[in-house]
Amino acid sequence: MIKYTFSFIMAIAFIGISVEAQTIKKEKYDRIDKLAEQLLNQKKISGTSILLIKDGTVIYEKAFGFADIETKKPMETNSIFRIASQTKAITSIAAMILWEEGKFLLDEPVSKYIPAFKNPKVLVSFNAKDSSYTTKPASREITVRDLFRHTSGITYPVFSIDERFNAIYAKAGITTGIGSKGILKEEIIKLGNMPLLHNPSEAFTYGLNTDVLGYLVEIWSGKKLDVFFKERIFEPLNMNDTYFTLPKEKENRLVSVYHNLNSKLEKVKIPIYEGNEIMYPITKGIYNSGGAGLSSTTADYGKFLQMLLNKGEYNHKRLIGQKTVALLMENQLSDAVKINGMGEDFQFGLGFGLVTEKNKYLYSSSTGTFYWGGAFNTHYWADPKEGLIGLVFTQEYMPESYWDLGLLFKNTIYPYLNSESNEGR
Repeated sequence: MIKYTFSFIMAIAFIGISVEAQTIKKEKYDRIDKLAEQLLNQKKISGTSILLIKDGTVIYEKAFGFADIETKKPMETNSIFRIASQTKAITSIAAMILWEEGKFLLDEPVSKYIPAFKNPKVLVSFNAKDSSYTTKPASREITVRDLFRHTSGITYPVFSIDERFNAIYAKAGITTGIGSKGILKEEIIKLGNMPLLHNPSEAFTYGLNTDVLGYLVEIWSGKKLDVFFKERIFEPLNMNDTYFTLPKEKENRLVSVYHNLNSKLEKVKIPIYEGNEIMYPITKGIYNSGGAGLSSTTADYGKFLQMLLNKGEYNHKRLIGQKTVALLMENQLSDAVKINGMGEDFQFGLGFGLVTEKNKYLYSSSTGTFYWGGAFNTHYWADPKEGLIGLVFTQEYMPESYWDLGLLFKNTIYPYLNSESNEGR
């Protein structure tokens, strides 16, 4: 009878586990590859850059398709994307850095710092013939907290959920912030004189709130928003590819924007939104929109999210306190708050969409996950329970199903997460 030592038996067992783990790993990543290729073949996207980080380690980083179809320029993992509303999370962190320094309180009125927001009024009636309207006094003033959680009653121009405001804002020259020209201070003061869709705190309405917050960062810090971002966030995190306006030497890394017309991808060359240039990241005279102005890479934004998963610290540098991060990720919408333009059981913190016990049934990601995206079809999420960060960046103008892309990749990735501990990392 052949006798085997315990160590020999364990070695054979380990080899078996290792082979199984590598098979699972390959199958998992093959699924991601196949989904990306499927979306390319269906002309849903022109290209994509995908980054997954688990427990602080990059476990998947790959680019597919083209950064520019016409010139056959391939997408790269360091390609630069217009991240639009993903700017909001960075502005929220910037503001909370100043909150920790005692510059403001969350429930102070915005008018304390920007007088144009004093005595807000709510829209009552609207005349479509000339875009004139009547108002009534709001029930209370807009607070800083309202800006973070989008409960001020301020909406968006061009794609407001209430078409009356598209006309009202257009007549007044209110802009989206996505490639908009002007001076930030002047644009925000102009917005302060506009009617509200509803009383503050009555409803969640996605709008120009974070642009106002960005101007408040300038007031509280005494610095321009781009300067504050660079000094207090980008440099400490080594985010070297994130800008409002790209430097000349990095312009060639900017991804072209496409839209699907008659099942064919065509490069966007016409003006977007209120007539803005699609090449706004390399255009002069664009104001620093705290709600939508930045361009970045998956790697840079991954560093920002890793800081948040690390409860405010990155590479032994603390940007913000762990209790502050916890507050940012607390749901700020009570059951009494109406949700405008979002799905059932939507939850939102101080600048982030949230997965909570209330809405976990909607998501494959864990309770505690925070997420958002940008108008050109960029997506991120960070899952503290799994230690997972996911970024899926593309550049499509007005995609048909905006949130679907992020959900598709999450649903592909999560079934295999429980195998991570067996992958030898």
